[in-house]
Amino acid sequence: MKVGLVVPQFGINATKENLIRFVQIAEKEGFESLWVYDRMLYAINPQQGYGGTPDKKEWPEYFKNSLDPLTTLAFIAANTTKVNLGTCIIDMVFHNPVTLAKEFTTIDILSEGRTICGFGIGWSKDEYLAANIPYEKRGERANEILQTIKKVWTDDIIEFNGDFYKIPKSIIGPKPVQRPHPKILLGGFSPKTFERIIKYGNGYIGALVGSFEYFHNSIKMFNDSIEKSSRTRKDFDLTILTYPYLMKSNSSEGDRAPMSGGTIEEIGSDLSMLKSSGVDRVILAVNAEKDYDVNETIEFVKELRKFCR
Repeated sequence: MKVGLVVPQFGINATKENLIRFVQIAEKEGFESLWVYDRMLYAINPQQGYGGTPDKKEWPEYFKNSLDPLTTLAFIAANTTKVNLGTCIIDMVFHNPVTLAKEFTTIDILSEGRTICGFGIGWSKDEYLAANIPYEKRGERANEILQTIKKVWTDDIIEFNGDFYKIPKSIIGPKPVQRPHPKILLGGFSPKTFERIIKYGNGYIGALVGSFEYFHNSIKMFNDSIEKSSRTRKDFDLTILTYPYLMKSNSSEGDRAPMSGGTIEEIGSDLSMLKSSGVDRVILAVNAEKDYDVNETIEFVKELRKFCR
């Protein structure tokens, strides 16, 4: 199982010095990929709780301070030479699809073909409001965005006439280094997400939040969708984002969420479960709420990586 790391992009750790040190040490230590994700704003009076839940509790404090994901990814590309660079995820509906396609193309060219494009449709109604995008029909809008992006990446002459986006007959270059295009991973938890993966994507990027039962249900929907299609499991990349949080002593049985609040051995057991479930890549996002030392953080994730081999 490949191991990727979320870079210090959020909270108190999001500094130029931390980014450079983190990505260069991670690459030297042989981690497979480095990842950024998207947050437009921190809603003071959110319409939804974190992750789109019905409750109105405050969002994580570190959302107040976040570097732009694609600008950060371009900066990482300039400070590394071989590690893969991914988004987990970009809320694609907040972006113009032609501009988004060109931004990823630019990063792919400047990194010499190291980009992995993780896309989602977001969950925050407050961010939809700020982006001036209707919350309704977001799935249909996402489908057109993916169609458009793939056309920009692959067609010599691009023309598109959809309900949400239109492109006059045009030449849009250059093309990405990766052919036919960078890998597209799609995030989400609804059945529509998995239908979208089969039609437009190269894999699923999920998150290990809540219970293992919830995780296994998502994996089942992913596998069932593949079985109903003309494609096979080897055509897809299964990536899972996790949030490891270390405790110094054993937690009480049944008293901890997966990857959270455990010892190295307990978190390692969770990682072994992911591997046995067919996960191709795990992304480790170390707690952004606390000030951390880059060297200590890398040593921590190196310990966890032992359980992924």
